[in-house]
Amino acid sequence: MNLTFSSLFKKKSGLILDLVQISHKDAIWTLNVHFACYYGHMIPRLLLKTILDSPKSVLLLGPRQVGKSTLALSLKPDLHINLNNDKTFLDFKSNPSELIEQIGAVKPRLVFIDEIQRHPTLLNTIQTVLDSAEQKGKIKFIITGSSARKLKRGNANLLPGRIFAYELGPLSAAELEYKLDIAKALELGSLPEVYLLENRNFAEKLLSTYSGVYLKEEIQAEALTRNLEGFSRFIMAAASSSGQVLDFSKIAKQAKVDRKVCSRFYEILDDTLIANRVEVFDKTTSEVKKRPKYYFFDVGVLNGLLNNFKASDDRKGYLFEHVVLNQVLASAKARDLNIKYYYFRTRSGYEVDFIFQIKDKTYAVEVKSGNVTKAEADNLLKFKNIYKEIHGFYIITLENVKRNVSDVVVCDLNTFLKEIGL
Repeated sequence: MNLTFSSLFKKKSGLILDLVQISHKDAIWTLNVHFACYYGHMIPRLLLKTILDSPKSVLLLGPRQVGKSTLALSLKPDLHINLNNDKTFLDFKSNPSELIEQIGAVKPRLVFIDEIQRHPTLLNTIQTVLDSAEQKGKIKFIITGSSARKLKRGNANLLPGRIFAYELGPLSAAELEYKLDIAKALELGSLPEVYLLENRNFAEKLLSTYSGVYLKEEIQAEALTRNLEGFSRFIMAAASSSGQVLDFSKIAKQAKVDRKVCSRFYEILDDTLIANRVEVFDKTTSEVKKRPKYYFFDVGVLNGLLNNFKASDDRKGYLFEHVVLNQVLASAKARDLNIKYYYFRTRSGYEVDFIFQIKDKTYAVEVKSGNVTKAEADNLLKFKNIYKEIHGFYIITLENVKRNVSDVVVCDLNTFLKEIGL
């Protein structure tokens, strides 16, 4: 059955939307569907339709607070297992047959398992259920996790051929009908609950406590490192250098940890989806710097770590660069698009903020918080002499305008995302 969002919005009652029948092979699932809803606001997440249409079970990854559980619960699962609950976790750890026993008692068609990284070996039992003659084609799992580290490095069974993996990020401009409030995003980011809060003090409080919750629940509880004090110092140093060319020695000195430990800590940020690693674009013959950059996945979380929620003139350009990258990645994830992203800088100092490769097109992008000059546009166009396979040159600005300057499109972020299909 080919669903559209309009077919889902037939009537509204509080948080609940219309009953929708979804055909899945021989089974008919009647799901009570609703979307991420906070404080009276309803935000349709684009990835929901992809999950609804998926012929396979789904593994949904993403940082905490992006709305994974809300999205999964909106499907009204027959059985919900929250491994973040200590009692539930201990029940499953002590009884290898717990999942099969619960499925036998409830006989669910849709099972939601939250925080799978706490018990990755449970994926083996899930495979047994999916492959069983009794359940084959009759049961579907929605599995969420906020950390891919244990799954990646623990050689967890990711159920090849039985499960599709997706990532959910913060709210994307498309989910906000291309009306993303850039001024708000520069200071508070776009985590759903935070973005939709009307009380600014509450929003800042949520973001300020995020790092503490993250350290306690994600790092300490999962035993990703024994050196929690060193990691606490490191994450502050990493936040201060977010978006800069990485200098391991400098960060290690600031965090008072060994350089190799610092490198492992960055792997934790990468694997837990808290930061995005941006490599240098080196598909040219030019001499380029090889060191990567890291950008925190949400500006609000970054500002919370730095305890500074003001997009002052000296920070605006730096923060806007983060918002642009985070929105492009969140939008690509929301549409389940394969995207590659880079920055470019030669040793002589020529640079391009971002190179985005989406499907079969490549875009060179500069981010400017001030007025755009013809000289800046001409400078971006020089990249054609280095790499000719560019389908579009863009300078993204805080101005709410769209104009062409020397074959470069100058526009705001919402317009850019809409124009390139994100």
